[in-house]
Amino acid sequence: MKFGPIFSLARPANSMMVGFAVVVGAAVASPSAVLSTSVLLGFLTGFFISSFSMTTNDYYDVEVDRINTPDRPIPSGLVSLGQAKVFALLFLAAGLLFALMTTPLHFGIASAFAGVAWIYNYWGKRHGVIGNLLVALSISIPYAYGGLAVGLGNDLLIMFLSLTTFIAATGREVVKGISDVEGDKIRKIVSLARSRGIRIAAWVGALLFLAAVASSLLPIITSTVGEIYAILILVPDGIFIYAAIALLRRNTAPMALRIKKTALIGMLAGLLAFILGGVAR
Repeated sequence: MKFGPIFSLARPANSMMVGFAVVVGAAVASPSAVLSTSVLLGFLTGFFISSFSMTTNDYYDVEVDRINTPDRPIPSGLVSLGQAKVFALLFLAAGLLFALMTTPLHFGIASAFAGVAWIYNYWGKRHGVIGNLLVALSISIPYAYGGLAVGLGNDLLIMFLSLTTFIAATGREVVKGISDVEGDKIRKIVSLARSRGIRIAAWVGALLFLAAVASSLLPIITSTVGEIYAILILVPDGIFIYAAIALLRRNTAPMALRIKKTALIGMLAGLLAFILGGVAR
């Protein structure tokens, strides 16, 4: 069979981002160690565990994809369900092998990360807030993994980066539920917006954005970083404060879609602040 469809199943752009997040975690903790073998293994671990997650997602979402994205490898018939399962297991095995080549502890964390991905795809995505938390956990784990890859898993700045990312990502997932409320009815996903109403979801999302702002100040309060971080973090914090206010003023699906994109920009700006703050401390 052709490997193009298998490559598409892995969603390489997404998986590259997960691998890169591991490198970012290492860079924040110890910039001088970024070019080490352990960081390369960390990148490969993140890439292949993410590829496992992406493939598993397509495996369990095949019925929805037949309607929404019929050109995906499985619903289009280019890849069978059996083949997708085999390649998912191969991706998982590769990711765990690279983790084991690092240390047994890394293997344990990578296994937990893969478990979170499977639980989300199999069950969590249909259960609102639980699914939101699992996604946020999956996004924040690679940073901590990267810090651990350079022997600095207990670094305060890495902890603050992971915490801030977790809070902001949870908020973004809640807001995403507002923008997807009509589609979620069809897919029977019980998001917070569907179970408690759009206004409650907007309040929760806004409060989480503000909590992320508060979390981003912890490196300054604890003197973990210097002035460069303190200046740079003003940009993402301003973005998230704006997002919270805009969402509360107009909690509609179109606004939520706009805020979801805005929050992603804020997260990327915050990531840059953490990287440069880590380099300059």
